[in-house]
Amino acid sequence: MRAALALCLMLLAAPALAVKPSEQLKDPAQEARARALSAELRCLVCQNQSIDDSDASLAQDLRRLVRERITAGDNDSQIRAFLVARYGEFVLLKPPVNTETYLLWGLPGIALVLGAGAAWRLFRRRRPVEAGGTTLSNEEKAELDALLARRE
Repeated sequence: MRAALALCLMLLAAPALAVKPSEQLKDPAQEARARALSAELRCLVCQNQSIDDSDASLAQDLRRLVRERITAGDNDSQIRAFLVARYGEFVLLKPPVNTETYLLWGLPGIALVLGAGAAWRLFRRRRPVEAGGTTLSNEEKAELDALLARRE
């Protein structure tokens, strides 16, 4: 019972933001830029979280690096380019569409088309025989009439 209650409380708890007040920039505009950039960058430890949401020490280092680059005067694309050069495109939560990522972006559409085609073929096979498509012989009709007469 205690374990179920603990699980419910954990699921209901609001996620805490990982950015600590000591990390934040004094200029609200720069801090907003840093938060927006941090939301676009993947935590390389957690992998399914942005560095803005992650408590990992590497995410903390990346947040600090982003803020250092902002205060140094880099624009957002320069900061992204710097991080991609250092960590690869995996650091981006939303990778760009290019020749290396066509499969990544196209696979959901391909899977949808293949699934729809498979479903169409499956349901096409199970279609009931249309009227007039098959006729019973006289013997089969007589046997069917006899079976129906027994049932009544």
